[in-house]
Amino acid sequence: MQASAPAFPGAAAYALEAVPAEAAPPMLPSISLWAYPAWSAAFISHLMSMAGVPGFVFPPSGSHAGYLDPLLIQAGAAPERAAFVPHDPGHYAPRAGDLLCADRSASPLLHWQERLGELGQFRPLHCDLVVAAGAGQIQAVGGNVIDVVALRRFPADRSGLVLPAPPDKAPFLVVLENRLDLSP
Repeated sequence: MQASAPAFPGAAAYALEAVPAEAAPPMLPSISLWAYPAWSAAFISHLMSMAGVPGFVFPPSGSHAGYLDPLLIQAGAAPERAAFVPHDPGHYAPRAGDLLCADRSASPLLHWQERLGELGQFRPLHCDLVVAAGAGQIQAVGGNVIDVVALRRFPADRSGLVLPAPPDKAPFLVVLENRLDLSP
């Protein structure tokens, strides 16, 4: 059965509501109504908006790079005041409220700091919102995971660090530590 707009009114509503038209990536030809543009970034933007996070703190975007870049700039300029601080997934244990991001490109970046050299350029990323951590796993919710909102469980080591993704999956690039409760 082919997807149709009325079948997903909620997805369409937040995708259209959360992301300004100028922030959406360009349309590409597709055989599926919901295949592109990927709406996972619109989902994360919607979650932030519904949580009351203002757009100047978390800029809504139709692409993960569209909000990641300003967050990296903010953290670099004033890390003590940044609402989100980037960390290497191999050195920081994600907590509820953090964003766990992977690089889905054919040539993934090896470290989030490499992103600083291509700010403003599109890169196919995916971020999930961490909702729980502990007992050897990170639980995170994301949009457009096989065309649905899904809770995923990623294995973690004893100290809570997310384990590297399997070779056939997108490697984790960055954990954005949510410091909204600490920022002015």
